[in-house]
Amino acid sequence: MRNALVRRTVLAASAVSLTLLATACGSDKADTKADAKPSGAAATSAAPAAKAKTAAELAGVLVVQADLPNHVVKAATPAELAAASATKSDKPECQPLVSAQSMAPIGTAVGTAGTKAVAKGKEPAADASPEEKLKAGLAALGATATSVSLHSYEGTGAAEALATIKKAGTACAGGYTGGQGGDSLKITKVAPGAAVTAGDEALAYTVTGDADGEPMSMELVVVRKGSTVATFSALSLAGAAEQPKDVVDAQVKKLG
Repeated sequence: MRNALVRRTVLAASAVSLTLLATACGSDKADTKADAKPSGAAATSAAPAAKAKTAAELAGVLVVQADLPNHVVKAATPAELAAASATKSDKPECQPLVSAQSMAPIGTAVGTAGTKAVAKGKEPAADASPEEKLKAGLAALGATATSVSLHSYEGTGAAEALATIKKAGTACAGGYTGGQGGDSLKITKVAPGAAVTAGDEALAYTVTGDADGEPMSMELVVVRKGSTVATFSALSLAGAAEQPKDVVDAQVKKLG
């Protein structure tokens, strides 16, 4: 059975998808873009000083249901955002990755906002049998669930945060352990993910973990747009998450 830390993260969002599956409307086809080339300046580009946004301002540019018709979107609660800061790594140099995966800011952010987006599975036909609806519901639990968080910084803080994550991605390629509330997840590998071009700078990683002896791969995308850092942490109970390209595109578009 999947690790408790993983189950809490995915089931909170996937249950929404399962509940709405029989009645949700919308296309089955995700609006994704072609693979893009990575930004090579994530740690070295000099970002101009920028004014930070407040939590209220970030909430106003956070993706919502209307932005992602092929997902079920549910805003993160204050308790979930507060709990994110309690997630720790056994290796200090890997804490930036753990924070990015758990919706917590890197360093001191002025404003923070977050939400969750779960990809919709294929809807059963209107005349589907109860068994077919149940099968579709169970398949929905394996959909990719993405935690989206926005963090805004004063001055060059956003660029510094991105550089810190890039440094951790190199230092922690061999793995680490992240924990929260007595639960832990062992990460065995951090590798560059599919290339992403978005915002002013972008990073992408595929993070491989060991959940109670079962392998699983998660996708982490980090984008800086001006004074704001957006993180996208995607995982799936099925064991292999897809990079949330449409979620990234929709969120970066709203950042301007």
